[in-house]
Amino acid sequence: MQKTDISTPQLNSAAVQEAETIAMLDTRSLAWRGTPISPSQIKIAKTPYVAPGVGTLSQEEMAIARQAWLYFQHNWNNDTGLVNSVDGSNFVTMWDQATAIAALVSAKELNIIPASELEAKLDKMLETLKSIPLYKDELPNKAYNSKTLIPINSNQPEKWQETGWSAIDLGRMAIWLKIIAAKYPHWQPHVEALWRHWRVKRLTNNGQMYGTRIVQEKEEYKQEGRLGYENYSACGLKLWGLNVSQALDYHSHTAFVNLYGQGIPYDQRNYKNSGAANYVLSGPYILDGIETGFQTLPKAYADRILAAQEARYRVTNQLTAVTEDYLDRPPHFVYNCLFVNGEPWSAIAPTGQKYNHLRFLSTTAAIGWHVLYNSAYTRQLFDFVRLHLKSSKGWYSGFYEFLREPNQALTAHNNGIILETLLYKQVGKPLTVWAKVLQTPRSSCSHAAAE
Repeated sequence: MQKTDISTPQLNSAAVQEAETIAMLDTRSLAWRGTPISPSQIKIAKTPYVAPGVGTLSQEEMAIARQAWLYFQHNWNNDTGLVNSVDGSNFVTMWDQATAIAALVSAKELNIIPASELEAKLDKMLETLKSIPLYKDELPNKAYNSKTLIPINSNQPEKWQETGWSAIDLGRMAIWLKIIAAKYPHWQPHVEALWRHWRVKRLTNNGQMYGTRIVQEKEEYKQEGRLGYENYSACGLKLWGLNVSQALDYHSHTAFVNLYGQGIPYDQRNYKNSGAANYVLSGPYILDGIETGFQTLPKAYADRILAAQEARYRVTNQLTAVTEDYLDRPPHFVYNCLFVNGEPWSAIAPTGQKYNHLRFLSTTAAIGWHVLYNSAYTRQLFDFVRLHLKSSKGWYSGFYEFLREPNQALTAHNNGIILETLLYKQVGKPLTVWAKVLQTPRSSCSHAAAE
């Protein structure tokens, strides 16, 4: 067994011993002959899933939503209409800008802000998205300076640098552009003009999503996405008429591995055999649930992803709700995974380096799972967040398992998804259904509809 990579002075000997015990249990929890999901369990519902207990928000939930909106009050750039991805940092990704749109719509619909503020901010944002310099005059760059609008590498926010585009990020943006166009018809011409302005042809190839990156000053054009975010983001591109039939296929590359007795789905295309990591995270299942009602990924998959995290808690007494987000210390971003590249319960940076001592309970995942499932376990997650992770500028990203302290990163990703999750509960419908984006079988994002 590999020992956990605990190497920080904040941990005393008892905490280190506890961390190593949990690491041992995590390793032993893995069984490669995973329990599969039967075809009858896996089928996508004919009508989108609606979680138990949806409806008018409680005072407690409204307080959580108002607290999340504080992040955007502090990080909206009035001159450009873009919101910082991380508190006080002048960079933004298209993923986080889509989340900012979700936050803005949610704040208006929850009566946190007036309609006039939605109008002004969304007008400015759409104007900016149409005017930003595009990578090779094709598509939005992976990151921009939120004040100057120059394309950047997120590590160097003052230097012009074209780094390619992310099909995953643009797929999320595509979903939210469709939502605002359908929900607020006066913006439809502006949204459609923006999409036409972007040259989207190279986003897909042979039914799969493709992204670009620059390696040694040369462009690499590669298939992008693995089970989870691949399917979720492909939904957005399909809504705009792109062929993503292979990207929507949730079973061709899927296998199952047991973690704490629960058979979870994972993508067999891992870093070793494909050059890309196969992160198994809460995030895509939560977003698919609240936005499409599990029309893209089977709800049975989400059931298992949550069940494995609860099972880990039952054995280790460690509250578990893991997904990706920023950190308040180096390496500044990790994917908190149930399973990745053959290893269970790893927190890894985009570089592939492990930082298991920085694994954290995710605020995003805790609130998302609770709204979707409303179980005794998710209530524990929800209450822990509510009591321990409030800040003066929104909600902290999470709580470090082994350091026993908040991950004090403040992000658009976390606070925006909290807002849209609570909007989902308020309206009682998946958000694409509420906005009347998904109305007919033909508009469905299911793999079956794509075939």
